[in-house]
Amino acid sequence: MNKNLVIFLSLFTSSAALLCCALPALLVMLGFGSVFAALIANLPWLVILSKYKVLLFIVSGLILILAFILFYRFADHCPIDKKQAIYCRRVKKFSKFILYISAIFYVIGFSFAFILPKLLG
Repeated sequence: MNKNLVIFLSLFTSSAALLCCALPALLVMLGFGSVFAALIANLPWLVILSKYKVLLFIVSGLILILAFILFYRFADHCPIDKKQAIYCRRVKKFSKFILYISAIFYVIGFSFAFILPKLLG
């Protein structure tokens, strides 16, 4: 399994979770209900994502966990050749950045979808 593919897949699913649940809740909470209505009118697939948010968060959470496992399992494996080692370190640094951005997106989306409604309701 390609580690970088899993990391980018985790970014994609975490971003979808953020868009489906955190963005609409934030817009409504800030008083931008009309912006939210326009967003739903122009991006109707957001409603479908929101309908299946539990499944979306389960799948994206599992992919994120797999991405962390794969990233840290192969964290010290870079070639001995200096040019390749430099490239390897750059790619690893970028992958780590993407992985942590994915985790932040997931936590924000999860908070808005599941934790904040319980606190406010």
